[in-house]
Amino acid sequence: MKLWLAPLHGITYYNFRNCFIKHFQGIDCAITPFIPALPKERLNSKKLHDLLPENNTTLPVIPQIMGNIPNDIKETVIVLHETFGYKQFNWNIGCPMHQIARKKRGCGVMPFPNLIEETVNAVCGYSPALFSLKMRLGMHTPKEGLEVLQRVAPYPIDFLCIHPRLGVQQYEGTVDLDNFETFYQSTYHKIVYSGDIYDVDFFMTLQQRFPKIEDWMLGRGILQNPFLAEDIVRTLCETPQERTQRQQIFMNFYHDYSKIILNLFGEKIALSTSKELWRYFAVFWKLSAGELQELLRAKDYEEFMGRVSAYYVLLPLILSEKSNIK
Repeated sequence: MKLWLAPLHGITYYNFRNCFIKHFQGIDCAITPFIPALPKERLNSKKLHDLLPENNTTLPVIPQIMGNIPNDIKETVIVLHETFGYKQFNWNIGCPMHQIARKKRGCGVMPFPNLIEETVNAVCGYSPALFSLKMRLGMHTPKEGLEVLQRVAPYPIDFLCIHPRLGVQQYEGTVDLDNFETFYQSTYHKIVYSGDIYDVDFFMTLQQRFPKIEDWMLGRGILQNPFLAEDIVRTLCETPQERTQRQQIFMNFYHDYSKIILNLFGEKIALSTSKELWRYFAVFWKLSAGELQELLRAKDYEEFMGRVSAYYVLLPLILSEKSNIK
């Protein structure tokens, strides 16, 4: 069994991945947040810091590409393969965000099976690297996804990472496991399951229902509980002592990552990033809606960290080190 870290745009870049792996166990590999597909002459690999081999020594990663021009996607794969030596690439045709989908990118590509087949044919036919798709059931209907499965069936796709929602749903509602089962039964390609794994119980339900799946992607669930991968691997029943130990590990991680983002980006971006993360972290720390809102109302970085410290006495160390970080 393999547990994957999902690509969460704006969050799971190499500095987060490396810091996370330093403190938590259970994750085997990751797909990077997407980069835009560009023609060879416009692709400056030196600016792709998230993909630099020296930034990815702790965890195997697969670069993810966003685009809708087959030749641009092919050339991006070839350049990154030749420059960095990556042997696997993932094409994002599953992102449901409106600003992406309306430009016929991400999940907005799914209603166009000819384009998908043309792209897969271009990459599989002219690149030695392995190629995979991250997709949904469809943009508007599961018929779109089933058509995609039929079109890519003849090609040596590395795997299909499937999220059991439609693009129009964004992240609302529940995952559609009945339609996902139809997909599961309709392809011989390896499937990586992605979607709403927030706890061990749901993971066990999925594993029992889809026994052929050996690869599972964790995204929002592992931000809400960074020990989720460990829980799945070990199937632990947490004791109060284990909870205290995990709180300390969590704060050690947050302490390290706070120094990284503050040093790299300054207080304004560090504040924005911290607020985004604590929307997820609030679940692990069992913050009430009111406590979370009080935290998010902070107007500057020092005030934010002061409010975090008011909840948890483990964090004043971060504030005391702030002057040493700059």
